[in-house]
Amino acid sequence: MDEILFFDTLRAGLWISVQISTPILAVALIVGLAIGLFQALTSVQEMTLTFVPKLGAILAVFWVSMGFMTETLRGYFTNQLVPLMIGG
Repeated sequence: MDEILFFDTLRAGLWISVQISTPILAVALIVGLAIGLFQALTSVQEMTLTFVPKLGAILAVFWVSMGFMTETLRGYFTNQLVPLMIGG
C-alpha cells in the first residue's frame, strides 16, 4: 500500500469519526450551555442537575442516530476497508 492510499484511507476514517460524533457532541454542548445558563440565573449549584439531563439527552440522541452511525460505518468498511483488505 502506497502512502497516498494510506493517508486517504486515514483521512476518510477521521472524517467518518467526525460525522458520527457530531450529533452527540452538539447535543451535549447545547444541553450543557442551557443547564449552565439555568444554574447561573437561579444560583442553583447542584452537580446532578448538570449530569443527569446531559446524560439523558446524549442517550436519546445516541438512540435516535444509531441507524445513521451504523450505516455510515458499514459504508466505510464495505466501500473502502474491505477492498483494501482483499487487495482490490
